[in-house]
Amino acid sequence: MLNSRVRSPGLLVVSVVVFILNSPALASATELMATGIADKPWWFWPPVLFLFCLILGVLAVMAGVGGGVLYVPLVSGFFPFHIDFVRGVGLMVALAGALAAGPGLLRRNLANLRLALPVALIASTFSIIGAMLGLYLSKLNPDIIQACLGGTIVGIALLLTFSKNTEKPIVTKQDAIGMALGLGGVYWDDGARESVEWKTHRTLPGLLMFIIIGLMAGMFGLGAGWANVPVLNLVMGVPLKVSVATSKFLLSITDTSAAWIYMNRGCVIPLIGVPSIVGLMLGSLLGVKILAVAKPKMIRYVVIFVLFFAGLKAMDKGLGLGFLG
Repeated sequence: MLNSRVRSPGLLVVSVVVFILNSPALASATELMATGIADKPWWFWPPVLFLFCLILGVLAVMAGVGGGVLYVPLVSGFFPFHIDFVRGVGLMVALAGALAAGPGLLRRNLANLRLALPVALIASTFSIIGAMLGLYLSKLNPDIIQACLGGTIVGIALLLTFSKNTEKPIVTKQDAIGMALGLGGVYWDDGARESVEWKTHRTLPGLLMFIIIGLMAGMFGLGAGWANVPVLNLVMGVPLKVSVATSKFLLSITDTSAAWIYMNRGCVIPLIGVPSIVGLMLGSLLGVKILAVAKPKMIRYVVIFVLFFAGLKAMDKGLGLGFLG
């Protein structure tokens, strides 16, 4: 099991790989071979997937999005893997990134436990329901999930295009639910060199939105960072830095809940999981270094375009239209 003693990204990669290799899903590798990749030798796909995920990891960091939201639509659209395997590994990809960042964010007092726990309880519960629902629909007809995934990805691309996060939202009065739960605190802003006090408002609508976020995270294997931050920041009035940090910590709880459902059904296998996780984490490390000299705004627009294309391709594939090949 992964635990709090895993502190470095290198140790985390090893732990996640061992976690996957010890899973009962190893027996499902032969099933994957029968789903459409028999025309290539088995050893062809891991290095290709590793290189692909290495690039995704770089782009995800520079665009400010989680790796899972890029991984699932692009891998399901351009690789001949069954969508259930891709969704299962997508959750593991998001989980690996969250576990790498979580301890450091908690030590710096940016991720807030009081805020995370009620949200995590709601989101993780419904992510389990979403995972079970997604696997049930996929058993009926995988094209249903593919089309719904496409629509969700297009919606995420629109959200990234038009949402403007607020660094320090102004909350004049905290609501009763936020006050009862103690949703507030103080953090140190290194940039402004000052302590920033914050509290929430519109807490009930925000918590209710995490029901939908949890369902979608479990159903499509996307993680939920793309939705956590706008809800915490724009709806509940949490400062942007606290929203991002708490969102990362939330993924380690929400994605774990849904990931166990996929693992129990044999949807996380080493052939896809190991190169994907290692590639994305190494790509993230490279992305951090490239970020210093690159133009993140331009990269963000490129990623939004890629998401639009991947979403439309998934919808096209699920609906059987054949417009995008």
